Amino acid sequence: MTKRTGIIIPAYNEYYRLDKEKFCNFLTNHDDYYLCFVNDGSTDDTSRMLHQLKKTNEKKIHVIDLEKNQGKATAVQTGANYLNSLPFIDNVAFLDADLSTSLEELDRLVQKLNSESKLSMVFGSRKSDDSDDIKRSFTRKALSNFVGFFIQFILQLPIKDTQCGAKVFKKEIIKNIYHRKFISKWLFDIEIFLRLKKHIGLNDLLNTISEEPLDSWIEVEGSKITLKDSFLIPLNLILIWINYVNIFKRKSTPVLQPIFNQKKEMSMVK
Repeated sequence: MTKRTGIIIPAYNEYYRLDKEKFCNFLTNHDDYYLCFVNDGSTDDTSRMLHQLKKTNEKKIHVIDLEKNQGKATAVQTGANYLNSLPFIDNVAFLDADLSTSLEELDRLVQKLNSESKLSMVFGSRKSDDSDDIKRSFTRKALSNFVGFFIQFILQLPIKDTQCGAKVFKKEIIKNIYHRKFISKWLFDIEIFLRLKKHIGLNDLLNTISEEPLDSWIEVEGSKITLKDSFLIPLNLILIWINYVNIFKRKSTPVLQPIFNQKKEMSMVK
């Protein structure tokens, strides 16, 4: 029986970056996919463009409009909960709207997930020794390495690239990941792993996730990451550490809430 995958594509002011033709062609060549675009309060014509795209394939494309910009984490969470409610969806994935990781690369991750029954999550990696065509700016690479050091300290997991914007999950674990709001608007991938680690346990987690090297990842111009945003990253990491690593020996829900109310969404650190 063919398994169907729903892909969440969060979009904030992506009118000039989103390649409609690539999404249409992919759906034409792949019957087992369903696209869920989440317009995260865009101030340009992104919403209009997405609804025009939906008209090209009403049965395979859905658009969710958030009134205000709430950040990538909320956009992905909204899309995940919607897809989880659809009975015909077996897997839930998310992918960056700029397709820095291509739809074809995501399809390869999905095939990996479907081929091994023990797996619950498969995600792309740009830092694997086997990764091939990975193109990113020096600044982005330096920032990624800096953040990666602290992420490893928090996670205590042998994962090289938590922030790659290409991940796919079996539907059965979606509720445990997306049941409540994330602390960070752009480092929520770390929270995904921490939630799974708490829910499944360390040993079982390592047996049910797979980090797959990407054949290609190309940085697309137009990133919304600013210098100010970059300075907030360490503070968000501290919040995640306090809330998830149980330094206060509390087993309740997070004791702190996000303290930043950014007006602009920052794309996931790549």
